[in-house]
Amino acid sequence: MTELRVGDRDTGKTNMLPVYIISLATFIIFFQGFMVAPLLPMLSDHFHTSVRHVSFIEPAYLLGYGVFTLVYAPMSEKYGRFKIIALSMLLFIVLTAGTAAVNNIDHMIALRLLTGMGAAGVAPTTISWISDTHPYEQRGHALGIFFGCMAGGAAFGSSIGAVLSSLVGWRYLFIGVSAVGFAILITIIKLKIWLFGNQRMIVAERRNVLSSFREILSKARAKRTYAYVLLNGMFHSGIFAWLGYYLHLNYGLSEMQIGLALLGYGIPGLMLGPSLGKLADRYGRNKIIPIGILISAIAVLVLSQVPSLIASCLLVTFLSFGFDLSHPLFAAIVTTFSANKGAATGLFAFFLFLGYGLGSLVLSLIVSVGLNTAFQYYGICALIGSIISFFIFRDER
Repeated sequence: MTELRVGDRDTGKTNMLPVYIISLATFIIFFQGFMVAPLLPMLSDHFHTSVRHVSFIEPAYLLGYGVFTLVYAPMSEKYGRFKIIALSMLLFIVLTAGTAAVNNIDHMIALRLLTGMGAAGVAPTTISWISDTHPYEQRGHALGIFFGCMAGGAAFGSSIGAVLSSLVGWRYLFIGVSAVGFAILITIIKLKIWLFGNQRMIVAERRNVLSSFREILSKARAKRTYAYVLLNGMFHSGIFAWLGYYLHLNYGLSEMQIGLALLGYGIPGLMLGPSLGKLADRYGRNKIIPIGILISAIAVLVLSQVPSLIASCLLVTFLSFGFDLSHPLFAAIVTTFSANKGAATGLFAFFLFLGYGLGSLVLSLIVSVGLNTAFQYYGICALIGSIISFFIFRDER
């Protein structure tokens, strides 16, 4: 299969600017996805219900997102990357704006589910586009940019989103995010030919997608990797979904203060994502992935002991750093599982967001033991997972 290359076609150099532009769509989707976590106390008061009830808006969105990545994966192979990204962004824009009009927490949970289902096509299709346009030896760099934008969206969603909601209210926050999403969609449409070529993008041989899924999952290497994508997603999502309430419970912070305290989450990926991707390309994923999981595990175990507020803010940054040392590297590995990259990356997104949804759901269900104790349970599981990963990924490069 001949792969499409973007950028400077005369010199053969790979231009990373298109990666940044297309990744803006993922940035705003993750901004919206993670801006609600710090708002749990505010929404609980607004809808006159418990924080635990409100917390289900997060797993509803993430589970809807995770399941529907499998729907968009074969569609991007059949209809092209541009059409799926544009369709998914349009659904995201409309449903995000509609969330601003809800007057009932159950309606918000339902609409968050639909928004996740609508937005689910952007991330896996972008990963497929990166695998179409970048050789494996440069893919770590490109995926580092993509996951940096993802982490940046989570960071600014949880921090700037919380600050803005305290100033203008949560309804106008959703409307503003929808407007920014619309601007990004218009930009991608305007630059369609430059970003995606002249609509003759060469894709993998079109095969029955279920057959592709079965073929990929029949491989032991794929099963191990996807299992870690699921479990690592559960760990990070469960912790992050409750970080805002953790800061409110243990330090009495307001929504604006919570936003400022969470500012460090995602900063490592936003600032260092491309460099971390190059680091993995050079030294091997077998070394970097276990270290990333270990860093996150230690950060959460220390958080469970309720250190000083300054220490907690620093630990939030280390938690994010651990994510940036693991998930982008998983994404690069899965692109080697099959010539049908849409199926491989669709499964990656499915297990990632299924993990995100299950992680926040499980923590919501066990939080009755105490939030700090629940954090400790998650940290212990991640610590065990990091030790095992040294053996699981020892042959990866």
